[in-house]
Amino acid sequence: MKELQGYRKPFLNTQPEFLSPGYASTIKRAPSLAPIALEPTLSELTGPRFDPRQLGASANDLTAGHKAKPIGERIWVSGRVLDDSGKPVSNTLVEIWQANAAGRYLHDGDQHNAPLDPNFTGAGQVFTDEHGHYRFRTVRPGAYPWRNHHNAWRPAHIHFSLFGPAWSTRLVTQMYFPNDPLLDFDPIYLSIADEQARRRLVSTFDWETTEPEEALGYRFDIVLRGRTATPFEKGKGAQP
Repeated sequence: MKELQGYRKPFLNTQPEFLSPGYASTIKRAPSLAPIALEPTLSELTGPRFDPRQLGASANDLTAGHKAKPIGERIWVSGRVLDDSGKPVSNTLVEIWQANAAGRYLHDGDQHNAPLDPNFTGAGQVFTDEHGHYRFRTVRPGAYPWRNHHNAWRPAHIHFSLFGPAWSTRLVTQMYFPNDPLLDFDPIYLSIADEQARRRLVSTFDWETTEPEEALGYRFDIVLRGRTATPFEKGKGAQP
Protein backbone atom coordinates (compact mmCIF):
# COMPACT_ATOMS: atom_id res chain seq x y z
CA MET A 1 0.00 0.00 0.00
CA LYS A 2 2.85 2.42 0.77
CA GLU A 3 4.35 1.81 -2.67
CA LEU A 4 1.01 2.53 -4.35
CA GLN A 5 0.53 5.75 -2.40
CA GLY A 6 4.03 6.86 -3.30
CA TYR A 7 3.36 6.21 -6.97
CA ARG A 8 0.15 8.22 -7.01
CA LYS A 9 1.42 11.16 -4.98
CA PRO A 10 3.02 13.10 -7.92
CA PHE A 11 -0.27 12.89 -9.78
CA LEU A 12 -2.49 14.27 -7.03
CA ASN A 13 -5.86 15.68 -8.17
CA THR A 14 -5.54 14.27 -11.70
CA GLN A 15 -8.11 11.50 -11.14
CA PRO A 16 -11.69 11.79 -9.82
CA GLU A 17 -12.28 11.00 -6.17
CA PHE A 18 -14.70 8.35 -4.96
CA LEU A 19 -16.49 11.04 -2.96
CA SER A 20 -17.35 14.20 -4.90
CA PRO A 21 -20.21 15.96 -3.05
CA GLY A 22 -21.25 17.92 -6.13
CA TYR A 23 -21.92 14.61 -7.86
CA ALA A 24 -24.80 13.56 -5.61
CA SER A 25 -24.78 9.79 -6.07
CA THR A 26 -21.16 9.50 -4.87
CA ILE A 27 -22.29 10.49 -1.37
CA LYS A 28 -24.07 7.13 -1.01
CA ARG A 29 -21.76 4.93 -3.06
CA ALA A 30 -18.36 6.19 -1.91
CA PRO A 31 -16.68 3.78 0.58
CA SER A 32 -16.71 5.00 4.18
CA LEU A 33 -14.12 2.45 5.39
CA ALA A 34 -10.64 1.63 4.19
CA PRO A 35 -10.66 -0.95 1.38
CA ILE A 36 -9.67 -4.55 2.11
CA ALA A 37 -7.11 -6.07 -0.25
CA LEU A 38 -8.21 -9.39 -1.77
CA GLU A 39 -5.97 -11.75 -3.66
CA PRO A 40 -7.09 -11.88 -7.30
CA THR A 41 -8.30 -15.19 -8.68
CA LEU A 42 -6.64 -16.97 -11.60
CA SER A 43 -9.43 -15.92 -13.97
CA GLU A 44 -9.03 -12.30 -12.94
CA LEU A 45 -5.30 -12.43 -13.72
CA THR A 46 -5.46 -14.34 -17.00
CA GLY A 47 -8.64 -13.21 -18.75
CA PRO A 48 -10.44 -12.17 -20.76
CA ARG A 49 -8.82 -12.89 -24.09
CA PHE A 50 -10.50 -11.13 -27.00
CA ASP A 51 -10.10 -11.97 -30.68
CA PRO A 52 -10.60 -9.34 -33.39
CA ARG A 53 -12.33 -12.02 -35.47
CA GLN A 54 -15.19 -11.93 -32.97
CA LEU A 55 -16.17 -8.45 -34.13
CA GLY A 56 -18.30 -7.83 -37.18
CA ALA A 57 -17.02 -5.89 -40.16
CA SER A 58 -18.89 -2.75 -39.07
CA ALA A 59 -18.47 -3.06 -35.29
CA ASN A 60 -16.75 0.34 -35.21
CA ASP A 61 -19.43 2.01 -37.36
CA LEU A 62 -22.40 2.95 -35.17
CA THR A 63 -24.19 4.41 -38.20
CA ALA A 64 -24.35 1.05 -40.03
CA GLY A 65 -26.19 -2.24 -39.56
CA HIS A 66 -29.76 -0.93 -39.49
CA LYS A 67 -32.56 -0.46 -41.99
CA ALA A 68 -31.73 3.22 -42.40
CA LYS A 69 -29.17 5.80 -41.29
CA PRO A 70 -29.49 7.21 -37.76
CA ILE A 71 -30.58 10.78 -37.19
CA GLY A 72 -27.90 13.25 -36.21
CA GLU A 73 -24.60 14.85 -37.12
CA ARG A 74 -22.13 12.27 -38.42
CA ILE A 75 -18.70 12.30 -36.79
CA TRP A 76 -15.46 10.33 -36.77
CA VAL A 77 -13.83 9.74 -33.38
CA SER A 78 -10.27 8.46 -33.54
CA GLY A 79 -7.01 8.52 -31.64
CA ARG A 80 -4.29 6.39 -30.11
CA VAL A 81 -3.94 4.37 -26.93
CA LEU A 82 -0.50 5.05 -25.40
CA ASP A 83 1.50 4.15 -22.31
CA ASP A 84 3.25 6.71 -20.12
CA SER A 85 6.34 6.74 -22.34
CA GLY A 86 4.33 7.46 -25.49
CA LYS A 87 4.58 3.93 -26.86
CA PRO A 88 1.47 2.59 -28.62
CA VAL A 89 -0.66 -0.07 -26.96
CA SER A 90 -1.71 -2.45 -29.71
CA ASN A 91 -4.42 -5.12 -29.93
CA THR A 92 -6.46 -3.56 -27.12
CA LEU A 93 -10.24 -3.80 -27.22
CA VAL A 94 -11.80 -0.32 -27.15
CA GLU A 95 -15.56 -0.05 -26.59
CA ILE A 96 -17.78 3.00 -26.72
CA TRP A 97 -21.39 3.63 -25.77
CA GLN A 98 -23.41 6.82 -25.93
CA ALA A 99 -26.77 8.54 -26.10
CA ASN A 100 -28.35 9.23 -29.48
CA ALA A 101 -28.54 12.66 -31.13
CA ALA A 102 -31.55 13.54 -28.97
CA GLY A 103 -29.73 12.70 -25.74
CA ARG A 104 -31.30 9.32 -24.97
CA TYR A 105 -29.72 5.91 -24.37
CA LEU A 106 -31.17 2.68 -25.67
CA HIS A 107 -31.59 1.38 -22.12
CA ASP A 108 -34.64 0.57 -20.00
CA GLY A 109 -33.29 2.76 -17.21
CA ASP A 110 -33.30 5.87 -19.39
CA GLN A 111 -36.75 7.47 -19.09
CA HIS A 112 -35.81 10.81 -20.64
CA ASN A 113 -38.74 11.90 -22.83
CA ALA A 114 -36.47 12.46 -25.84
CA PRO A 115 -37.18 10.10 -28.76
CA LEU A 116 -35.38 6.83 -29.38
CA ASP A 117 -33.81 6.25 -32.78
CA PRO A 118 -34.65 2.78 -34.20
CA ASN A 119 -31.52 2.99 -36.35
CA PHE A 120 -29.06 3.70 -33.55
CA THR A 121 -28.07 1.32 -30.76
CA GLY A 122 -25.24 3.50 -29.46
CA ALA A 123 -22.49 0.91 -28.92
CA GLY A 124 -19.38 -0.09 -30.84
CA GLN A 125 -16.08 -1.95 -30.50
CA VAL A 126 -12.71 -1.97 -32.24
CA PHE A 127 -9.18 -3.22 -31.59
CA THR A 128 -6.21 -0.88 -31.69
CA ASP A 129 -3.80 -1.56 -34.54
CA GLU A 130 -0.04 -2.06 -34.24
CA HIS A 131 0.44 1.69 -33.80
CA GLY A 132 -2.24 1.99 -31.12
CA HIS A 133 -4.78 3.62 -33.44
CA TYR A 134 -8.55 3.19 -33.10
CA ARG A 135 -11.42 4.73 -35.09
CA PHE A 136 -15.20 4.98 -34.73
CA ARG A 137 -17.88 6.39 -36.99
CA THR A 138 -20.95 7.58 -35.08
CA VAL A 139 -23.29 10.52 -34.50
CA ARG A 140 -22.70 13.33 -32.09
CA PRO A 141 -24.63 12.57 -28.90
CA GLY A 142 -27.07 15.08 -27.43
CA ALA A 143 -27.00 16.59 -23.96
CA TYR A 144 -29.58 15.27 -21.50
CA PRO A 145 -31.04 16.12 -18.07
CA TRP A 146 -29.90 13.96 -15.16
CA ARG A 147 -31.56 15.41 -12.04
CA ASN A 148 -28.37 15.75 -10.00
CA HIS A 149 -29.26 19.34 -9.11
CA HIS A 150 -31.58 22.09 -10.33
CA ASN A 151 -31.61 22.34 -14.13
CA ALA A 152 -28.85 19.72 -14.40
CA TRP A 153 -27.71 18.75 -17.90
CA ARG A 154 -24.88 16.41 -18.84
CA PRO A 155 -22.59 17.73 -21.58
CA ALA A 156 -22.45 15.71 -24.79
CA HIS A 157 -20.08 12.82 -24.16
CA ILE A 158 -19.06 9.34 -25.27
CA HIS A 159 -18.14 6.59 -22.80
CA PHE A 160 -14.95 4.64 -23.44
CA SER A 161 -13.96 1.25 -22.04
CA LEU A 162 -10.52 -0.31 -22.53
CA PHE A 163 -9.69 -3.91 -21.65
CA GLY A 164 -6.22 -5.02 -20.65
CA PRO A 165 -5.17 -8.67 -20.20
CA ALA A 166 -7.60 -9.21 -17.30
CA TRP A 167 -11.02 -8.10 -16.06
CA SER A 168 -9.34 -6.21 -13.25
CA THR A 169 -7.44 -4.07 -15.76
CA ARG A 170 -10.54 -2.65 -17.45
CA LEU A 171 -10.56 1.15 -17.52
CA VAL A 172 -13.55 3.41 -18.15
CA THR A 173 -13.56 7.10 -19.05
CA GLN A 174 -15.58 9.72 -20.92
CA MET A 175 -14.79 11.89 -23.92
CA TYR A 176 -16.25 15.39 -24.21
CA PHE A 177 -16.45 17.85 -27.10
CA PRO A 178 -14.57 21.16 -27.37
CA ASN A 179 -16.21 24.46 -26.45
CA ASP A 180 -19.20 22.85 -24.74
CA PRO A 181 -20.67 25.46 -22.31
CA LEU A 182 -22.13 22.70 -20.10
CA LEU A 183 -18.66 21.55 -19.02
CA ASP A 184 -18.36 24.46 -16.59
CA PHE A 185 -21.48 23.22 -14.76
CA ASP A 186 -20.98 19.45 -14.83
CA PRO A 187 -20.09 17.89 -11.42
CA ILE A 188 -18.70 14.72 -13.04
CA TYR A 189 -16.25 16.64 -15.20
CA LEU A 190 -15.44 19.03 -12.34
CA SER A 191 -14.78 16.14 -9.91
CA ILE A 192 -11.24 16.15 -11.33
CA ALA A 193 -9.51 18.93 -9.44
CA ASP A 194 -6.59 19.48 -11.81
CA GLU A 195 -7.64 21.67 -14.74
CA GLN A 196 -5.07 20.25 -17.15
CA ALA A 197 -6.22 16.72 -16.33
CA ARG A 198 -9.83 17.71 -17.02
CA ARG A 199 -8.84 19.10 -20.40
CA ARG A 200 -7.42 15.70 -21.33
CA LEU A 201 -11.01 14.45 -21.40
CA VAL A 202 -11.95 16.98 -24.09
CA SER A 203 -11.42 15.88 -27.68
CA THR A 204 -9.96 18.16 -30.32
CA PHE A 205 -11.40 18.94 -33.73
CA ASP A 206 -9.42 17.08 -36.39
CA TRP A 207 -9.28 18.22 -40.03
CA GLU A 208 -7.32 15.12 -41.06
CA THR A 209 -10.18 12.76 -40.23
CA THR A 210 -12.97 15.11 -41.27
CA GLU A 211 -14.75 13.61 -44.28
CA PRO A 212 -15.86 16.14 -46.93
CA GLU A 213 -19.64 16.63 -47.06
CA GLU A 214 -20.13 13.72 -44.67
CA ALA A 215 -18.63 13.81 -41.16
CA LEU A 216 -16.54 16.00 -38.84
CA GLY A 217 -13.50 14.46 -37.16
CA TYR A 218 -12.53 14.51 -33.47
CA ARG A 219 -9.31 13.22 -31.95
CA PHE A 220 -9.11 11.65 -28.51
CA ASP A 221 -5.84 10.07 -27.39
CA ILE A 222 -5.89 7.89 -24.28
CA VAL A 223 -2.81 7.67 -22.03
CA LEU A 224 -3.02 4.75 -19.61
CA ARG A 225 -0.75 5.96 -16.81
CA GLY A 226 1.84 8.50 -15.80
CA ARG A 227 1.75 12.25 -15.18
CA THR A 228 -0.31 12.88 -18.34
CA ALA A 229 -2.66 9.93 -17.89
CA THR A 230 -6.24 10.23 -19.03
CA PRO A 231 -8.58 10.53 -16.01
CA PHE A 232 -10.49 7.27 -15.48
CA GLU A 233 -13.60 6.52 -13.47
CA LYS A 234 -13.14 4.81 -10.13
CA GLY A 235 -15.06 1.80 -8.92
CA LYS A 236 -17.19 -0.68 -10.80
CA GLY A 237 -19.72 0.21 -13.44
CA ALA A 238 -19.96 3.43 -15.37
CA GLN A 239 -21.24 6.89 -14.72
CA PRO A 240 -24.26 8.19 -16.67
